[in-house]
Amino acid sequence: MKVLVTGKGGQLAWELAQHCPANIELVLLGRAELDISDATAVKQIIALHKPDVVINAAAYTAVDKAETDQTTAYAVNEKGATYIAQACKTNNCRLLHVSTDFVFDGSKTTPYQTDDLTNPLSVYGASKLAGDLAVQTILPDSVIVRTAWVYSVHGNNFVKTMLRFMAEKPQLGIVYDQVGTPTWAAGLARWLWAVAAQPAVSGVFHWTDAGVASWYDFAMAIQELGLEKGLLTEKIPVRPIPCSAYPTPAKRPSFSVIDKTTAEASVNMQTIHWRTQLANMLDELKSRQEQ
Repeated sequence: MKVLVTGKGGQLAWELAQHCPANIELVLLGRAELDISDATAVKQIIALHKPDVVINAAAYTAVDKAETDQTTAYAVNEKGATYIAQACKTNNCRLLHVSTDFVFDGSKTTPYQTDDLTNPLSVYGASKLAGDLAVQTILPDSVIVRTAWVYSVHGNNFVKTMLRFMAEKPQLGIVYDQVGTPTWAAGLARWLWAVAAQPAVSGVFHWTDAGVASWYDFAMAIQELGLEKGLLTEKIPVRPIPCSAYPTPAKRPSFSVIDKTTAEASVNMQTIHWRTQLANMLDELKSRQEQ
């Protein structure tokens, strides 16, 4: 099976490459090889490679910057998704499209179901939702997977930023009133490969690791496990702060825990608790540092 993955520079595409099954012919394209906001380029590249499956892991993810750069956010997240879906339809490719918890407004107090009402609070969330809707309209048999709080040993993310800050700063204040679930990109990559192997699977799914955390909980676990694994040498005070003390241009959902039941059932794969996955990622990070 030939699989084309967009977004080569990102965390998820990197993990997809790391966990690529032996029977897959992988075509991994970054922005230099394919600008998904260029309709002609998308049409030509997909016609050239003729993949069986396209995994669209490319996105404009600068959440705060998107508030003042709406044109680019929509060009990538809506138009890019549209062009990929159109090219997949023309070339009879299956599409697995990656979306976000930011399509929800965070007003719920129980995990979001896949068919819950969307109501994005930010340009980023709205642009991603517009792309999702375009994909569903053009390719009703596509797979859309919403995820959240993604991190990896590759690229820039909350885990690596916390490790750096905890080594450099005397103390930190971390938001306690935004609640969701971290996602190790390696786990999401494994789920996507399982879905790619099952052509009958289609629809909207949610995938994060298991459990619930605030950003403060997540940071505390990063420090605790970082010390335990020798990635940090000294404990620093980490205090919980409200998001009102750390204003950002984009408004974020205060609660974005998403229900993974249908995603787990779709390929018979259980989510793993976020703390276990964090420990696994930190083990990998340490082994890479020691190489």
